[in-house]
Amino acid sequence: MDKIKYWLLAGLLRWFARMSTPARLRTGRFVTWLSMKLAKRRQGIVRRNLELCFPDETAQTRERWLREHFRALSQSFVDRGVLWYGSAQAVRDMVHMTGYENVKQQFDAGKPVLLLVPHFIALDATGTRFVLAMSGDKSELATMYTPQRDPVVNDIMNQGRARFGKIHLVSRHDGVRELVRHLRNLMPIYYLPDMDFGAQGAAFVPFFGIPAATLLATARLGQRAAVIPAFGFWDPGTGRYHVQFHPPLADFPGQDTLEAATARLNRELETWIRRCPSQYYWVHRRFKTRPEGEPSLY
Repeated sequence: MDKIKYWLLAGLLRWFARMSTPARLRTGRFVTWLSMKLAKRRQGIVRRNLELCFPDETAQTRERWLREHFRALSQSFVDRGVLWYGSAQAVRDMVHMTGYENVKQQFDAGKPVLLLVPHFIALDATGTRFVLAMSGDKSELATMYTPQRDPVVNDIMNQGRARFGKIHLVSRHDGVRELVRHLRNLMPIYYLPDMDFGAQGAAFVPFFGIPAATLLATARLGQRAAVIPAFGFWDPGTGRYHVQFHPPLADFPGQDTLEAATARLNRELETWIRRCPSQYYWVHRRFKTRPEGEPSLY
């Protein structure tokens, strides 16, 4: 049964990869319509997150962002066909990249690199384009990994993300020790800092003014590497993604405590989200873990 499921899903993504851009956009609009009909629980999570983080915006604005979010999220699913099964040139055509020189400067200087990649819609486009770009500088990277519940989805995702270069998957159960080992070997780390994995190894620091369980690992790793923010946005007009690698965060974590540095990261993330609020991954329950004694926000 899993084998049949694998070939059906892989076949669907390969079909998406062969589509023209206008056809993929039409397909994305259909998937959007379907998700708005079926994903009512996820819509509730998005609506609540937007309400918590943008209380001063009107309900009409937040509802528009919700619809735009599901449009971008649905399109990102369709476009994974190109990322995971399309040619290298097709990926380059779909994903425009700037700022790679900020990473290359660190490579050329023999310095370790921690790519800070928050959960934006363009997460997979950013990763695939980065692996393509660094093929002349590095052949491997490492990332922390949480297995998907569905083993078929897990296999397709891992194979798709590793098709242009070798990726070392580090289990979250191993903490940051394995990532530190890779940094010592000057292997770049692709790190996602902004999910709620519970209170262990985290601090409650403000995120849009609300205490949010945020991992301290980014600040710990930042003591050993240049921390380069990397994220992208999807353009609904052209169907292309625009991925940018920023200069390394200055003086991070510097003399700050791990908690203070982590609070700084959340403030930086807020700034990036405000550029395009609808394209952050609001489908996650970012405020799931609460300080002791506080009720659930969901």
